[in-house]
Amino acid sequence: MQGSKTLLLIIFCTLGANVLLAQPGHNTGKSMYTRTRYNYSSTRVRGAKAKTICPIFQNSRYPYFGLGVKLGDPFAATFKYYPNKHIGVVVDFGKASSGLYNRYFREQFESYQRPDTLSSGASVNYLTHKVKSDFVGEAKLLYQIDAKKISDGLQFYVGLGFEWKRTSLDYDYLYETDPLLGDAENRPGRISASRFTMGPSGIIGIEYSYFQLPISAFMELEYFVDVYKDPGWSRTQGGVGLRYIF
Repeated sequence: MQGSKTLLLIIFCTLGANVLLAQPGHNTGKSMYTRTRYNYSSTRVRGAKAKTICPIFQNSRYPYFGLGVKLGDPFAATFKYYPNKHIGVVVDFGKASSGLYNRYFREQFESYQRPDTLSSGASVNYLTHKVKSDFVGEAKLLYQIDAKKISDGLQFYVGLGFEWKRTSLDYDYLYETDPLLGDAENRPGRISASRFTMGPSGIIGIEYSYFQLPISAFMELEYFVDVYKDPGWSRTQGGVGLRYIF
């Protein structure tokens, strides 16, 4: 138990370290509202205790809001609404980690060929592709479970979401004709493609919020299933992030 608690503290304190160190003074310049809502102490606390004196979420002070950034797939701006201690509503918008989808995009090249423009015996062979844009939007409804028996400020959560993706690509190919059927031809070409798809996702994650500043750190995994462009195709996604709580 103690080992698990220590590991969680190391993970989340590492995520929040840059934010914590960037503050010129943790206990100065705060409004009366901020001091009251987040229980800032007038006494400066040094050392390890400085990271664990301010639990953000108090049952009597809901609702809360969180705004921050998520690193991973996708890389996104993230907004979270906490109506009560068990429910969370999240909206993320950002960019997919396109490099993780290279193999999939290559396999999709065949679906963009235009056979009606090919002469008899001609073929179009994939060379490479470039992702011009790859935007992702997602809405999620989460159920949160208090895990303070493991560590103060820790919550587990599960939920369901729905995701939308729009991708623009350029495919470079080589157009070739069969020399036995006439003049041989060998020339490069390009196809521009646009993909829009959507589908549900399942989410599991953990959130930690026992820092001195009103910051929440989280890690999550998602399982996305395409129901529109390529029905049945699925992908595991995930990331880590920080939100400022207000």
